[in-house]
Amino acid sequence: MNSSSKAVPLPEPSCLKISHADPNIYSAITHRLLFHFSRTHADTPIIIVCVGTDRSTGDSLGPLVGTALARFHSPLFHLYGTLDEPVHAVNLEETLTLIHEKHNNPFIIGIDACLGHSASVGCIQVVDGPLRPGAGVNKQLPPVGDIHLTGIVNVGGFMEYFVLQNTRLSLVMRLSDIIASSLYSALKQWNLHASSAATRER
Repeated sequence: MNSSSKAVPLPEPSCLKISHADPNIYSAITHRLLFHFSRTHADTPIIIVCVGTDRSTGDSLGPLVGTALARFHSPLFHLYGTLDEPVHAVNLEETLTLIHEKHNNPFIIGIDACLGHSASVGCIQVVDGPLRPGAGVNKQLPPVGDIHLTGIVNVGGFMEYFVLQNTRLSLVMRLSDIIASSLYSALKQWNLHASSAATRER
């Protein structure tokens, strides 16, 4: 290495994938979300779209996250998709149209369950780019989000619909709790940072 050359900071990788059993999972997800938020303006509306249905255990991750976030009654974000009012294949396109009508140039976070390799079950992913809901069960649905979070709830590759129906609720609940808590923590930290930055500029 040339000692006179300046160190160039490495870009953040486009995907974080971490096991729910990792003791650093909350801080890792929060840190990654803050990295993504740092690319937005302080006044950008944050929209969270939790995709899924409570009629399938594995597919209930999104509505569970939405329901957990709704309990905060927070002005920091706008929420779509809860157990009471789910966002799913039938109303997803209509919901996305409504979001773009109500919010000017929003930053959208998509949340959904997904299937994966057996070694990845129980992992949470934070990924740059839109969510592709329905891909695992061969449904053509519109992409969701500037970034997305997924929880890998079971093994994919064979009879996906049946696998989602027979996923353990305990794992889905655990993943939904981690996602909701980490996301809310990141939003609070980003709001504090944005508020203090705005104050310094005055």
